[in-house]
Amino acid sequence: MKFAITTGTALHPDESRVEIVERKGLGHPDTVCDALAEELSLELSRCYLDRVGRILHHNVDKVLLAAGLSTPRFGGGTVDEPMQILLAGRATLARDGVDIGLLELAEGSARRWLSEHLRALDVERHVVVSSLVRAGSSELVSLFDDEKRERPALANDTSIGVGYAPLSEVERVVLAVEQHLTSAGAHVAEPALGEDVKVMAVRDGDAIELTIACAMIDRSLADIAAYAKAKEHAAELALLAARQISARPISIQVNAADDLAADRVYLTVTGTSAEAGDDGQAGRGNRANGLITPGRPMTIESVAGKNPVSHVGKLYNLTAGFAAERLVASLPDVRGAECRMVSRIGQPIDEPQLVEVRLSGGDAKRGGGLDPELDPELDPELQRAIERIVREELALLPRLADELLRGDVKLNRWPMRE
Repeated sequence: MKFAITTGTALHPDESRVEIVERKGLGHPDTVCDALAEELSLELSRCYLDRVGRILHHNVDKVLLAAGLSTPRFGGGTVDEPMQILLAGRATLARDGVDIGLLELAEGSARRWLSEHLRALDVERHVVVSSLVRAGSSELVSLFDDEKRERPALANDTSIGVGYAPLSEVERVVLAVEQHLTSAGAHVAEPALGEDVKVMAVRDGDAIELTIACAMIDRSLADIAAYAKAKEHAAELALLAARQISARPISIQVNAADDLAADRVYLTVTGTSAEAGDDGQAGRGNRANGLITPGRPMTIESVAGKNPVSHVGKLYNLTAGFAAERLVASLPDVRGAECRMVSRIGQPIDEPQLVEVRLSGGDAKRGGGLDPELDPELDPELQRAIERIVREELALLPRLADELLRGDVKLNRWPMRE
């Protein structure tokens, strides 16, 4: 494994003039697709363990949501054509004569998640779920199932994982606002709030502007005046959550495209735009930590739905984040850390082809930004500490599957590990 440790004076996002952060909320079509992919992977893993005794090959990270048609009305409208959800990917369908029952498991896991998280959605009438999951390629299955190999597992892809720490103030504001608006408490306070919430934060200088798209549930609103009041209440709830994080000047716009005079508003039957206005696809939304951050290191790797044993597209994105958190927490001279991990297919997952670590803050600033083998200014003790922390996190990879199955580690949230 090769390490490249870079040190420098790059500004932390809190200190830059401009910062842009986005989060697609619980009921956004892209987030729904990620959640369904991940839920199917977890259900498959549990089923494999129960019926065969170990997790078998699968990657069910391809989910498409095609929006339906609806006619929302104040007091209650109708869903005229259901949304369609296509679950796709590759999985082991049977082993040693045992049928896994993939079709029932796939459709059941999707309907269960939808009914538990989208309270205004009728999963029997508003959704059609289809499974297109097929058997995996013989090469990848044999790579995964090679029972003669020693632990740890072999990487089943050549991929990149990235992570950083700590979160900036704006990043924490965005997470807090979305999580509050989609919480049970907020729904009690304002029943018209749907789960499809998207938060875009722009900070220019000290001031934060939040643009929030929030699907409103029609049956909870009598008329346009009630809608306007619900919008104001949503803004108040958002500001309350933001104020728990930040004392900066904050302005909020909810459903900025509304034209109340023309009765053109963000009204839905189900609380999600997936009923008519917006399609969804796994991998197009939040990164593993629940945010979309163009000013931070990111990868377009789709994390949700990949197997938790050997797919580095999932494992490295999680582990890179954990390593960055530990570097900041453990090294007193380090204020910020970024970690990038590159895998090579067929190699043990705890031996990346390359690990790059970028540090900022304190004495870490003096290194100049070169590979440690070539950088005489990088403190050797600091270098050893960094490598030790990263190796320790890589050594924990075999336990990640259990943590994911228990819910101790989850995608689309921060911190990812409780």
